Amino acid sequence: MKIIVHPQRGDYKLFFYDHHLVEAEGAVELAETSKGFRPKNYRLKSGGKKQFQNTATKELISQLRNADIRLTCESKNFESFLNDLQINFGYIRACRTCILQNRVNLLKTKNSVKYGREHICLECAQNELRREMGYIGKMGGFSTAHLEKLLSLYMDLDKVLAMVQPERVELKNTVFDVLESHRVTKTTDIADLPLPQIFRDASGVKTLMPVQQLCVDAGLLEGKDQLVVAATASGKTFIGEMAGVKNKSEGRGNMLFLVPLVALANQKYSRFEARYPFLDVSLQTGVSRINLPETRVNAKRTLKSNIIVGTYEGIDHHLRTGKTLFNIGTVVIDEVQMLEDPERGHRLDGLISRLKYIAPNAQFLYLSATIGMPHLLAKKLNANLVTYNERPVPLERHLIFVERKQKIDAIKRLVTQEFRNKSSKGFKGQSIVFTNSRARCHEVADAIGGKAEAYHAGLSAKERRSVEERFEKGEISAVVTTAALAAGVDFPASQVIFDALAMGIKWLTVQDFCQMMGRAGRPDYHDLGKVVVLAEPGGSYSRETKLTEEEIAISLLKGEMEEVAPVYEDEASSEEFISHAVVCRGDEAGLKMMCATMVGEMSDVYPQLKKEGYISVKSGKVVLSPFAKVMAEHFIGVERLRRIRQLVKKVKNPVEIVAELEFEPLEELSEKKN
Repeated sequence: MKIIVHPQRGDYKLFFYDHHLVEAEGAVELAETSKGFRPKNYRLKSGGKKQFQNTATKELISQLRNADIRLTCESKNFESFLNDLQINFGYIRACRTCILQNRVNLLKTKNSVKYGREHICLECAQNELRREMGYIGKMGGFSTAHLEKLLSLYMDLDKVLAMVQPERVELKNTVFDVLESHRVTKTTDIADLPLPQIFRDASGVKTLMPVQQLCVDAGLLEGKDQLVVAATASGKTFIGEMAGVKNKSEGRGNMLFLVPLVALANQKYSRFEARYPFLDVSLQTGVSRINLPETRVNAKRTLKSNIIVGTYEGIDHHLRTGKTLFNIGTVVIDEVQMLEDPERGHRLDGLISRLKYIAPNAQFLYLSATIGMPHLLAKKLNANLVTYNERPVPLERHLIFVERKQKIDAIKRLVTQEFRNKSSKGFKGQSIVFTNSRARCHEVADAIGGKAEAYHAGLSAKERRSVEERFEKGEISAVVTTAALAAGVDFPASQVIFDALAMGIKWLTVQDFCQMMGRAGRPDYHDLGKVVVLAEPGGSYSRETKLTEEEIAISLLKGEMEEVAPVYEDEASSEEFISHAVVCRGDEAGLKMMCATMVGEMSDVYPQLKKEGYISVKSGKVVLSPFAKVMAEHFIGVERLRRIRQLVKKVKNPVEIVAELEFEPLEELSEKKN
């Protein structure tokens, strides 16, 4: 028989414990006498009785002499009493929460959960966690199961509760996982590579980064096409620079460096122009067509420069209008994961095929930080795959469950705390906050205060450049933005915070999420990157899915990217088919080749286009109607063109036509046929 003694205020609780069962319960007080501490007011309950009965203290002493005594914690008075009676005793770890409920649960390594300054059993910890989640409400079963799993993993209730108590956020308690940095490996000195001396001197690079070494080893400088998948800030841009300058120096043509965003194109243009004054650098984004002071970029805009930096659409518009590019020796497609973009992916896909047609001997390099099943994409692109999964700096990923109304306060604390930090390289901690609307950008930025700025496509080019420059100088604690930054605008942030896990009303994909979180942590600036996901229990931005934000958060953190294998409907397929026909000037063999080299699967739009009079065949050539040329030049497909033609007959004001098209879902257009 064991008697477990638990000190509590005013008395001691006793459990008579045998064969893992509590057979009786007791309570006793101690009084200080001339002989020392002695028991008084002894009560005992046994045999299933509900009430305690007063019992002689002599019976307690007899019971203590014949039992194995274990105290749940130190108690000088009770220990003194036992020593006076020469009764041996020891200590035992038991769950205090269980004892308060009149049961005994002995703590062992497997079931001992840290909670504050004590340990409780796993069952009580789970009950406490469920109670806390009940206060929050709306927590999905997926999320509840995840938290309970984390509790079993960490055996630390404080750490798990930190994820659902944003007002007491301590990032040390909210770590979801850590993506470790790579080990430093020896790489080649750039002086030992077959590159022009003037380039080696101007580049500022002394030794290659690991992924650059892998590309060189895989034939980068021998003209091999490559798909390069590596973390943000691992040195992918310089891979393109090495190949492009080497090819130019050996007479194989100029370099075309393509990016998805105007802001990113401006950054690359400025970088190349400053770094390589011995080369002509130009910019092709299409912005110059808008004659506003803030959008006039002081840049060369010829397509005959040694390095042509452009946006996808800027270069593609040039091709779609029947013009061509000459003397291209290197094509770099940055952020090639845009192939999966539901709206722009087919255009990038088509552009790559058109560039392969007009520059068949060029070296093609495809760069990305996030591609699912890259070996399959490399095969489709007919390129060698180079992957480097290690990060240049470690990345901590944090998950915090928080109600929407509490998010802004949590963001403000996280941003302020990070801005106080300074890396070993002397840079302040700065944050990028991703949210799902322009209005929310300003709301969050205003709440953070004067050191934070909103950044989105609704700002003028001048305003965006000002934010970029101030951020780079360390004058801004945070930029609050929509998904635009995910495509690669180079803000050297140490922390990325997700205020929302949606773009508009659509949940982020795993690829979107990985691209965004890749913004955190740069090797030349930071020692550590941080990603903080603020997920609202029960939160949703659309009725299209039953999944809630905290469930989406877990699926994104655990998710794996899928294969790049888009399937294009008639709208996208017709746009690319017509654009191919413009580039090859109706040559059927060229048209067939371009359609066959696309990554995505096109629908057979040829019969439809021919039936509706957009194309005809004369002397073995595909001839485009004026309306077909409009499709190519204005980036629209057959369904949208059909709708425009309908509206033109009914609506005279062109502004009203544009408004009608802007707010009409594309899916509905196919239902409105003549």
